[in-house]
Amino acid sequence: MRLQAARRVCVLTGAGMSAESGIATFRDALTGLWSRFDPAQLASEQGFRADPRTVWAWYAERRDAMRAAQPNAGHHALADFARRRRGVLTVVTQNVDDLHQRAGNTEAIRLHGDILADRWFDRCARLPACATHEAEPGRPPRCARCGNLVRPGVVWFGEMLPPGGLEAAERAAAASEVMLVVGTSGAVWPAAGLASTARQVGAWVVIVNPHPSEIDAQAHEVVRGTAAIELPCLLSMGADSS
Repeated sequence: MRLQAARRVCVLTGAGMSAESGIATFRDALTGLWSRFDPAQLASEQGFRADPRTVWAWYAERRDAMRAAQPNAGHHALADFARRRRGVLTVVTQNVDDLHQRAGNTEAIRLHGDILADRWFDRCARLPACATHEAEPGRPPRCARCGNLVRPGVVWFGEMLPPGGLEAAERAAAASEVMLVVGTSGAVWPAAGLASTARQVGAWVVIVNPHPSEIDAQAHEVVRGTAAIELPCLLSMGADSS
């Protein structure tokens, strides 16, 4: 098994992996009360500036759901592999929850930010900058000194990825000998390009997804199953033989 011999393994995870823990995907979260909203109204700078209270309420609901969710067998399999094969595994995730971290992969690269983290909406003009935890309670919280609003620490439409995140992910993919792409549709770029980056340098690319993805053609193997079922099997075969 290639995982046994691999000295560098990169794993890209997407919304399908968190869905197995009961976390709705971005589109699926736009149901019920929220079905009348365009995604750009709830996940963009323009939408937040126009109606910060509504946007904050939607993210507060999603935050509650993510805090209640638990890592599934796929998250734990990755964390167990990382403990057994120290220094071998790099987890890159498009998910904004903290399930990888709670399972044990505390250094996972978050391409799209952290929904449970707060940040200022506008750049703070004060030196030293105001701290978000000092904001006055509200929906959303607001700085008592400058009026700046607090927003969730996710990447919205039209925004750049977190500084250094994509570069670190590309380095991990380019250094990998095995690349696992788990639970992602392959429709969101630049994350979807990591499989191609890995394949170009000779990595063995495996896609784990119960549904076809837009990057299946980049894979040497496609495993039609879910992360919680397939990753424990795959990664146990990557255990040290000693």
